[in-house]
Amino acid sequence: MHRQRLVKPDGRELLLYGRAPFPHVNDAPVPAGDGPGASSSHLRWHPLRGEWVIYAGHRQHRTFLPPSGWNPLAPSRDPEQPTEVPVGAWEAAVFENRFAALSDRGGAQPLSTDGRPARGRCEVVVFTQDSKASLGALEPERVALIVDIWAERTAELGARDDVQHVMPFENRGVEVGVTLHHPHGQIYAYPFVPPVVATHVANEREFLARTGTTLLVSMIKDEVADGGRLLHDGTHAVSFVPTCARYPFEIWIAPRRRAARLDHLEPAERHGLAHALRDSLRRLDGLWSVPMPYVLIVHQAPTDGDAHVASHVHIQIYPALRMPGRLKYLAGSEIGAGAFTADVLPEAAAAQLRAVEEPRT
Repeated sequence: MHRQRLVKPDGRELLLYGRAPFPHVNDAPVPAGDGPGASSSHLRWHPLRGEWVIYAGHRQHRTFLPPSGWNPLAPSRDPEQPTEVPVGAWEAAVFENRFAALSDRGGAQPLSTDGRPARGRCEVVVFTQDSKASLGALEPERVALIVDIWAERTAELGARDDVQHVMPFENRGVEVGVTLHHPHGQIYAYPFVPPVVATHVANEREFLARTGTTLLVSMIKDEVADGGRLLHDGTHAVSFVPTCARYPFEIWIAPRRRAARLDHLEPAERHGLAHALRDSLRRLDGLWSVPMPYVLIVHQAPTDGDAHVASHVHIQIYPALRMPGRLKYLAGSEIGAGAFTADVLPEAAAAQLRAVEEPRT
């Protein structure tokens, strides 16, 4: 993997990536118009839930579903209408979010006495220059490049003193709140360990202490042996509909060998993970022959200094569709009690996904 680092005129970092060396790029464009300036984000403590809440009012002014003639994630070809990325032979790009919820650029002091500045970092990952593509539609080596970028950013951001957890993710489709159609994801580098991650860590540690093995290693062994929910059985990685799926057609993708974070995997293991990820995304898109809206999360160990010997990096995909034309929304039970009601059995979902004719590569 090859990388070029540039700094935009407004001080934000821009990173360009390719699988092979590419000609040096001199331009680091910034879209026209006033940006948010210093971040006004801050954190406030929620005493009943025992967790931090991020407040970022300036994000109300971020770019929202721009007209078809304006794509801020496309290469900047018109000097009168600059975008976020330059023209060049790069394959993927990463830049600091202009409207970041977490930032190290300072900003307003918290408006309440129990708050604190929202340090950290938010980055945008542009998967490709092709605005019509999608992560799952990219060729295998390009998906592997994205996984390698996630791993590199995890290592670099996780080494910062103000970061305790790094989470790459993708929101795909307006149904899940996407504001830009160009294929892209994000990376959040949190100054605290988010509550879902903390719960994962606690349960993984408890399982290891009780059984002598790790939770995901045990789940993978059981899923492979059962076969009923298995989607991809690779040398280095597997994918399956978990027996505990909360969302219809939810998919987990995991390396066979336990590793706490993406940057702890060997290159061949990341490549295997990327292959299983691509296969899963293409099955979701082929399920009803329409693009599947989803939320994709890379679950990995915090970067808080602990070894996290029980944690096992993996990817979870939560599709938005329940059936053609109907959406799965979080409602009273899910939001109020955290108790999910699943309308599709994992075994039935896995059978439908396996029945999808494998698309040509």
